[in-house]
Formats: sequence, structure tokens, C-alpha cells
Amino acid sequence: MPALVVFATIGALVLPVAAPGPAAAAGKTTLVLGVDISDSRTFDPARQFEYSPPTTMRAAYETLVTMTPGDYVHVKPLLAKSWKLVDGGKAWEFQLREGVKFASGNPLTAEDVKFSFERLINVKDQPSEIAENVASVEVVDPLTVKVVMADKDQPLLNILASVTFAVSDAKTVKALGGTSAKDAEKTDKATAALDQHSAGTGPYTLVSWVRNSEVVLERNKNYWRAPAPFERVVIRHVGDSAAQLLALRRGDIDAALNLTPDQLDGLAKEQSLRTVSGTSLDYLYMTLTSGADLNKALASRAARQAVAHAIDYDGIIKGLMLGQATRPATFIPVGLDGSTEALTKEIGYRQDLDRAKKLLADAGAPNGFTFKLSYAKAAMAGTSYDLVAQKIQSDLARVGITAELDPMDQATLRTQYKEGKSQSVLTFWSPDAPEPYLWAAASIQRVAKRVRWAPPKELVDLVTRAGGEPDPAKQAGHYREYQKTLVDQANYIILLQPVYRVAVSRAITGYTLTAAGWQVDLYDVKPAN
Repeated sequence: MPALVVFATIGALVLPVAAPGPAAAAGKTTLVLGVDISDSRTFDPARQFEYSPPTTMRAAYETLVTMTPGDYVHVKPLLAKSWKLVDGGKAWEFQLREGVKFASGNPLTAEDVKFSFERLINVKDQPSEIAENVASVEVVDPLTVKVVMADKDQPLLNILASVTFAVSDAKTVKALGGTSAKDAEKTDKATAALDQHSAGTGPYTLVSWVRNSEVVLERNKNYWRAPAPFERVVIRHVGDSAAQLLALRRGDIDAALNLTPDQLDGLAKEQSLRTVSGTSLDYLYMTLTSGADLNKALASRAARQAVAHAIDYDGIIKGLMLGQATRPATFIPVGLDGSTEALTKEIGYRQDLDRAKKLLADAGAPNGFTFKLSYAKAAMAGTSYDLVAQKIQSDLARVGITAELDPMDQATLRTQYKEGKSQSVLTFWSPDAPEPYLWAAASIQRVAKRVRWAPPKELVDLVTRAGGEPDPAKQAGHYREYQKTLVDQANYIILLQPVYRVAVSRAITGYTLTAAGWQVDLYDVKPAN
């Protein structure tokens, strides 16, 4: 994969205030972020799979390998100082760093890696799905661990950079009721405790979480590298973008993560703030079920295609996102192997109302049909799902299709969608790790079940070949054919892949966005003076 993210820092001004608030005061010891964290349901590494928690997870836990912003091809050492393929390419063997301690003071050993990976797999929560290529974990010696692959031709190394593969303190987690046994799905009891206190090696340690209020981290006094820059980090839930902007201008927070494009553009004349930006691998997408019991019309591929060709994608990107987004053809984001903006122009959906009307006639619904579009009360890159849903509703009405908008809370939507009970969902996809196979496999496995689609064996085999293909050109060709099939199937409509922009105070430096899956590495963020 090519290095795909270019990060820029844009100068900005702040309106004068009477006096700096706590976040802007000199001698900073606390970093405060303002962000919508309403999606957070847990901070247990074996169970966390939402959008906002990885920033916290990355600060409190570490992985064997990592990735640096802008380079999503080559993994870098973290808890492992070196690695190599062994057993004829069937396993990766990692040499751990000496002297690393968990926040508890317990030393890091290969047993902790084995416990963490086996717990992840055996708890069988959603994150275990990206560990499907881990067949077993073996302790070679106290500082050497071997990860045996289920299929040596499928990717694993880059996936191990995901926060899902965080290494936990086995002794601490066991004391909290955790287990890595085969029956962990029923017997593991550590989650509630891990939601309030982390068990990792990261520069910070989680000390409290109040749902829909705040996450508090404190400096890990046993950290193996230089001490974390701040004594405390507070990730404060501020769901409203206007409230985030006000708090940032007052100095109550150091960074506002969910400002709208208009609000961000309005900061161009404010001197105490700046904007950091970077293309992400996240995207906003819309699903359409194939289940006739949920919606008879949508069971027709022609009807789903009619929806896809009635949407004004340029209007969404230019009008709602102010141009701060791109769009992939389907499930693999632009920037990963096999997905480019050129491919989207060639095979992706585009608004064509005449074609949409013809497709409706082909589907036996010349006068249109009605379906329910469900979505969470949330936003992507500052643009609310409400606005996107209303735009889609308006677009579809032009060809006689009625989208009944069905907003709900995150937890309800997540449950409904996972159980395959939604006619249509507007939601996000965020990377587990920058590996195209993960996106492709998900689209024909767990996500396919949610839209009631049974992918043909030929497509499943094609994705398997793509994942194991060592030749980049051949792999891109496989992914191209896979995407053509998905476009024709029309269960997934990718609406936008945003350029993320975060407004930050000049009281801090080092706030660099990453597309690796955790948004920002808080260890890199420092006081400006």
C-alpha cells in the first residue's frame, strides 16, 4: 500500500478573551479534549470496537508493533523490538523488549501476550473477528512469543498494530475476574473493572470513566519510555459542536474534535487556535437490506440500485462537507491497495435520475416505494447524520422513493443493525487496522449477514485470493473485481470518506492525526511551553 495521508497544519486566530481558562493556563499539567464519546460502551481491549474509544485505548495500552502517521505499509517496533517469520512462514516470532512494566509494576512477559490474545479470541466479542488468522500463541521463553497463523497466505503482521491486540497485564486481569480459557465467553468477569482502570503498559492509565460524561487518564509512573507529557488527560464528552467551539475559545478544552466544516473555516482569523487535518480511512455509508421480510422492494437488486443512482454524492461532499471529503467506490477506502478516486469515477455510483427511474420500473415499482432509514444521533467530521439523512431523503423523493427517517441512540442502532433487523442504516466504518483484506472480508462475512446477503462462493474465493496475493498489481486487480461485484449488488452505498480537521489550542503541540485506527497518539501531544 502507498503512504496515503498527508497532514497539514493551518494557522488560525482566536477571539480575545478576558483571561485564559484552565486548559490554556501556563504550566499545563492537564490535557483536555472535547469530543462526542456517546458511542463508548467499554474500555476492555477484548470487547471495545467503537469509534471514539481507541484514542483512550492507545494511551493506556500498547501493541507488539505500531504504525506512524502517513505510513500504513510498514509496521514499527513497540513492545516487540524485532520479529521474523518461522516454521516455514506459518508463524511470526516476536522478541519482546526488556525492562517493560505494566502500570501495576508487573514486568511484561510472553505469558502476558499469550493471555491477551487468547482472551481476545475466547471472549468472542466483536473484536475477535479480526483475530481469525491467529491459530495459537506459544511462549518460547519469557521474552519470546510465537503467533501461529491459521493461514500463512493471509495477512497478520499489520493487523497486530490494531488496538484490538493490546497487551494486558495477565496477573491484574486475572485478579479482576478475567480469563483466557476456552469458556471465557461465559466465565470472564473483568470488563466492569477494566472500564474503570486499565491494565496496560501505555504512557497513561485509565482511572475513571463516566458514561456520556468523561474519561480520565493519569500518567503511568512505571512507563518504560520518557514520562508522559501531562499528569492527567481528560476526554470530556461534549456532544454539541457549538458547545465544543465555545469551550475551546474560553480555554476550557485544548482540542475540539467535532466542529462542523463551517465552524472550522470560521477559525481562519483567530490567532490562539490552529487546525490540524488529515485524510482518514473512515467513511460514512448506507446499507440496504436484501431481506424481503424487512422490505419487499429492497429485496430487488434493481430497486437497491435505483436508490444508489438517485443520491447526489457531489452535493453531500461539496454542500455538507465543503469539499473536505472523497468517496470510494465501495467498501475499501481510497488510499488502500485496490481503491482509488479514479476507480470510483469508473465503476462507482453517480447520480443519474433517469437511470434510477428505469431501475425502479425494472424492479416493478415505477412509482417508487418506501423504506425506513435508521441512524444514530451522531456526526462524522462535524456533519450530523441528520443532515446527511435529510439530504438523502430529498434526493430520493425526486424519483418517487420515500425514505422514512428513523433517528435513535447509538446503542439501540448498534443492536438492531448487528441483528440484521434494519431496512437501511446510515452509519460509519472505522479501520481496525490499515489492511484492505479486513474491509473486504467484513463486507462478505459479518456485515453481509446484517443486510441479509449471502455472497456467492466465487466472490468469497476472490477475496481470499486477494488477501493472500503477494504481487501488489495482481492483488489490486482482485480487489477491483470484488468491488465491481459489490457495486452491482448495491447493499452498501459509501457516501463520503472525510478529511478530518481538529481545532486545537496553541497551548499544545504534537497533535498529529493518524488513520491507523486511534485518531491521535496522546503520548505525542505536549504543552507548548
